[in-house]
Amino acid sequence: MSEKIVVIGSCNTDMVINTDRLPLPGETVIGGSFFMNAGGKGANQAVAAVRLGGSVSFMAKVGNDHFGTRSIEQYKAEGIDTEHILIDSEQPSGVALIVVDANGENSIAVASGANAMLVPEDIDRAVGMIERGDIVLMQLETPVDTVEYVARIARERGKRVVLNPAPALHLPDSLMRNLYMIIANETETELISGVKITDMESICRAADVMSERGVQNVVITLGSKGAFVKENGAYHKVPAIKVKAVDATAAGDTFCAAVCVALAEKKGILEAVEFANKCASVTVTRMGAQSSLPYRSEVDKL
Repeated sequence: MSEKIVVIGSCNTDMVINTDRLPLPGETVIGGSFFMNAGGKGANQAVAAVRLGGSVSFMAKVGNDHFGTRSIEQYKAEGIDTEHILIDSEQPSGVALIVVDANGENSIAVASGANAMLVPEDIDRAVGMIERGDIVLMQLETPVDTVEYVARIARERGKRVVLNPAPALHLPDSLMRNLYMIIANETETELISGVKITDMESICRAADVMSERGVQNVVITLGSKGAFVKENGAYHKVPAIKVKAVDATAAGDTFCAAVCVALAEKKGILEAVEFANKCASVTVTRMGAQSSLPYRSEVDKL
């Protein structure tokens, strides 16, 4: 039987305009096309996990507005437990305004809104959700003090805490030592470890720094080069699945969710990372954030 996954993190609505080129300061560019995507790293990971077969509870904070209501309805339709999605009466839901040019370059402005209001006192009211879970997955689009608080109380209750440190921030040791696993890309790894990633030797050194700071298991995603794992003092390289990539948006979120789903199914860490590589390889072949997240049946066909 699969264990319960608790995702605590952000919920955003992405508003995207495709244009021939990015506007200069003070300039208006006419003729673009517009679409909206459900986004936010926490929400992406919750949706990916449930689509991949996980039993998922999601905790976030949204505004008392159309975006928040619409997001909660979408999560319920996916089969996510939304009991602990909170509504902030003062702050709007998080939004991202994204302009993408013909070459795929983008310019992004994010208004965190209610995401920034998820505080430790909110977590205190949701301790039962954490106690019913087995794996707690978080990111850094909500306040780091809240992430640290969750990690501590979840670890105290014997839960496996998995952190995707995105967007990249310097992390306190008090957070690092409560992590069962960190899943970081190269940029995040460099910031957290202080080690410049240039080759496999530097990757191992960076993983050692994170281990010394208290993290039990280290996973470093390397894009098209696959992933690196440090487990029980041993180093492993897990190759990527070769595909023609179209859009890397949410590939990292898919990877993190897939690792947690595999761990919840009592697979080992290396097997979980192999599964995550396979899942992410589907995501990069499609456009968008949550619209690109794969279902388990698609992955099983690979």
